Amino acid sequence: MPLITLGLSGSLNHDPSAALFIDGKLVAAAEEERFIRDKHAKGKMPVEATKFCLEYAGITVADIDIVAVPYAEINLSTPARWHYAKRYWYAPDRALDALFNGNRRYRRYIGRIKAMCESLGINWSKIQFKSVEHHLAHASSAYHLSGFKEKTAIMGIDGKGEYATTFFGYGENGKIHKIKEFYDPDSLGGVYGAMTEYLGFEMLDGEFKVMGMAPYGNPDKYDFSRLISLEEKADGLSFKVNTDLVNVIGTRRYKEEGRGYYFSPELIDWLGPKRQGDEIDDPYIDYAASMQKLFEEISLQLMDYYLGDIIAETGKIAFAGGAALNVKLNQKIIAREEVKELFVQPAASDAGTAIGAASYVIAARGIELEKMEHVFLGPEFSNEQCIAACQTYRIEGQANTAQNTVHFKKIDNVPKQIAQILADGNPVSWFQGRMEFGPRALGGRSILGCPSVPGVADRINEQIKFRERWRPFCPSMLDTVAPVMLKTDHPAPFMTFTFEVNDGWAERVPEVVHEDGTARAHAVKEAINPRYYALLKEVETLTGNGVVLNTSLNRRGEPVVCTPQDALNMFYGSDLQYLIMQDILVTK
Repeated sequence: MPLITLGLSGSLNHDPSAALFIDGKLVAAAEEERFIRDKHAKGKMPVEATKFCLEYAGITVADIDIVAVPYAEINLSTPARWHYAKRYWYAPDRALDALFNGNRRYRRYIGRIKAMCESLGINWSKIQFKSVEHHLAHASSAYHLSGFKEKTAIMGIDGKGEYATTFFGYGENGKIHKIKEFYDPDSLGGVYGAMTEYLGFEMLDGEFKVMGMAPYGNPDKYDFSRLISLEEKADGLSFKVNTDLVNVIGTRRYKEEGRGYYFSPELIDWLGPKRQGDEIDDPYIDYAASMQKLFEEISLQLMDYYLGDIIAETGKIAFAGGAALNVKLNQKIIAREEVKELFVQPAASDAGTAIGAASYVIAARGIELEKMEHVFLGPEFSNEQCIAACQTYRIEGQANTAQNTVHFKKIDNVPKQIAQILADGNPVSWFQGRMEFGPRALGGRSILGCPSVPGVADRINEQIKFRERWRPFCPSMLDTVAPVMLKTDHPAPFMTFTFEVNDGWAERVPEVVHEDGTARAHAVKEAINPRYYALLKEVETLTGNGVVLNTSLNRRGEPVVCTPQDALNMFYGSDLQYLIMQDILVTK
């Protein structure tokens, strides 16, 4: 009988998800936010995501052998809880709680997992329950699904898990070995998150915006080194965050309109008022640039110190944790001469720990996990389901039946017809096949544009996604175009890296080349997504460029679209004029 393993995330009260493995094959994975239409689904459990995974795989709750979660008990004999208590001395209630009741959150979380499982009919007494340390789950999600057979350096950077914030280790013969962990409040991800809040964005969501803002600024105009100290000592590197300024709790927090932030009033005294609004202006663009520079420098110094020998030996790195989605850091890693290949888990943030927890316990049983070749792991819908959604949909604000009617038709040769619409300068809502797992739209739930058409990026930002007008867009390209357009031959299947573009391409596809001359590229393989590949071929025939502008199918503050109903809501709530759902073309 095959081994059925269900991984469940949501241990940190955000980004709950479910992932289902049959033996070593990942057959389904989805984030709860997509089903309940609540971005990050804070405080929720992955109920609907679990239902989907089971239904898609055609199995019942009685078939589940293992439930795995990415959160574990941390023993008082380890340094983690002691470090937390020592560094948060100024908040004695938190410090003492870490020492005397340090697994309280774990117990509460496991109680919620058990209640959720039982509500779905999963017999708790008949399944095996496995808890995996949060950073080991991140590490497993990258290493075990990378396909690397050589000894592999593993890096994990995020805000924090139970107590750990940063992980360095290696994988060999299917097993993960720890080399070094750092603990809260000494967190690179935490510092970046605190500065994300200072720059006017939401933590856990706005870090991408800080990264996108950074190329507009001068990273050398302000010295941010006071935020983090890093020095070599006899027992290793001392990595310490300045908790007078950032990663603060309790009374040290800056407060505004009753809300506390992860930076202090002292940071305001140093840098000035917290940024407001949507425009990018001085000095905040320079602050973003300085933060990005500091983040890259410290990350690379830590990587070199703890993983340098392993990287020199095999050149393979696996990377996960929310910070692994920082594509500018990834570009710097790839640029290292000794690095042969970097695998970044495409769902590197906490949603991906559902995959990581499950893969960790599967690997521990000696079962080899399949390489992660794609992220099309969510729901898919037939033409008939798309038509039914169109027939029953009612357009808000329309007075009579005729105006309420969705105008749609089934078309032949979708790639050719949609390519022509794109080449004519129109953005298109592209709803095809299974929904992606993770934050990147890779040709399943995307908004597309022709990157050689001037102004298409501004139109999508301002009239369709309703987001900041300076936000950059990414190119999807034929795998034959990637080595010609990009100054690299490194694999780019998941839009997790930026690359410099070759001469002339910024003029050919200006709408997808960022301020600093880079592009967050997605190289499409025909075997992985044949319809999307066919579209790119048709675009190449019409424009000479096998490239499209690609962004996620959602509006600002909303999760990525999941169902045809969601796609229609997005379509009629924006300036989109064309929506293609499978073979069904909807127009206004």
